[in-house]
Amino acid sequence: MHSALIVDDHPLFCDALSMTLKSVAGIEEIETADRLETAIHRIDLNPAPDAIVLDLNLPDVNGIDGLIRLRQAAGEVPVLVVSSLADNRVIGACLAAGAAGFVPKHSRREVFRAAFDALREGKRFLPEGYEPVPEGKAKGTAKEEAIGRLSLLTRQQAKILQLICEGLLNKQIAYELSIAETTVKAHVTAIMRKLGVQSRTQAVLIARETNFSSLMPEDG
Repeated sequence: MHSALIVDDHPLFCDALSMTLKSVAGIEEIETADRLETAIHRIDLNPAPDAIVLDLNLPDVNGIDGLIRLRQAAGEVPVLVVSSLADNRVIGACLAAGAAGFVPKHSRREVFRAAFDALREGKRFLPEGYEPVPEGKAKGTAKEEAIGRLSLLTRQQAKILQLICEGLLNKQIAYELSIAETTVKAHVTAIMRKLGVQSRTQAVLIARETNFSSLMPEDG
């Protein structure tokens, strides 16, 4: 594991994390991306990075859906989430969406070393003090089910769902993605089938289950 892609829109943090990974984790080559779409485009190029470090709070995503889409693009490349949103519900959602681990953003250097040691061994890294949300709670179950359903979408379908959530019509989505409107309609049908819903509105509600406002506890 010699290369990494850092996905974060804060240049100073990217610089600091780059130096940390080089000094304590043995990462020699580091690239950065400030948006999810930029990161996905980079992953499509060869060779792919050995690891991806993802901040959840990006300009073009609003929740765990960004991690889900990145995992679809990354294939076997492990994705380590590094975020200041270190609530147990958020960490649990990241793990459910396929993250290889979670590191609170302002952790000490030794934590990043331990996280990358775990990645090299093919293990998940869990932050100290993390406690899974008790099973059986209705809200937790709904979020896990939403994450599972969204993970079934292809990359193109996930992008189309994002545009639906932004309020775009099929014709506008076709223009945005440079595809035929009939192709968009076929994808929308497939999206609703995979999500187990009957309407675009219901599909949007499923997607919103992964938003930060939904994941965080009601008391703040």
